[in-house]
Amino acid sequence: MLDRSAGQVLVHRMARTQISSDDHGMLYIVATPIGNLGDITLRAIEVLKSVDAVAAEDTRYSGVLLKHFGIKKPLVSFHEHNEAMRTAQLIDRLAAKQNIAVITDAGMPGLSDPGARLIRECIRRDLLFTIVPGPSSILTAIVGSGFSTEKFFFGGFLPVKSGGRERELRAAASRDETTVFFESPYRLTKTLSAAVDILQDRQLCVARELTKKFEEFRRGSAAELLAHYQAHPPKGEIVLLIQGAAT
Repeated sequence: MLDRSAGQVLVHRMARTQISSDDHGMLYIVATPIGNLGDITLRAIEVLKSVDAVAAEDTRYSGVLLKHFGIKKPLVSFHEHNEAMRTAQLIDRLAAKQNIAVITDAGMPGLSDPGARLIRECIRRDLLFTIVPGPSSILTAIVGSGFSTEKFFFGGFLPVKSGGRERELRAAASRDETTVFFESPYRLTKTLSAAVDILQDRQLCVARELTKKFEEFRRGSAAELLAHYQAHPPKGEIVLLIQGAAT
């Protein structure tokens, strides 16, 4: 049976994560559109309008996003090359009762993008943060692929080096669940070429430019997809999905 006092503490703690505290500020991890700007949530717009500053992966790119929605806020660069230094600075600002939003170029901060280090430091320092969910290229790609959605494995970006890339593809070949990777358009044909031998009997899907004008879900064997993209070099953001062995 749930202890009543413990339940009250839990509710109070959850409530505190929705608003600023008198003791220190609130960190908002805000998902942004993965393509179509109309996919931003009403809550994300409200938060971005209310915070003291926005920490962005690319301030030029994010400046265009904020301008589109009529939001004028100080922008602070927050990317992989300055993440350690900027995390310390943002923690100080949160402790000084400022409210900060973190955004990336597209999707959810902290997921193959800067943000995870800052969240861990907030946890360590007992500073408040909350997640403002929104568009997800991973979930959009899985649903659009037509592959099984019951279970999936997300492997982030495929390794740049061929040995690591082939290791990941062999691991995907052994899984029963759908495997999801991010991939660069400049390396896609190399990945598909390696997959021809490793994933001979498996269906793959290239989900490209999700929610944008030229959105594409192209399914087929590795050999079929390789032939297509050799003839039509791919552009844009790419999610590569591999059908599970149990499908």
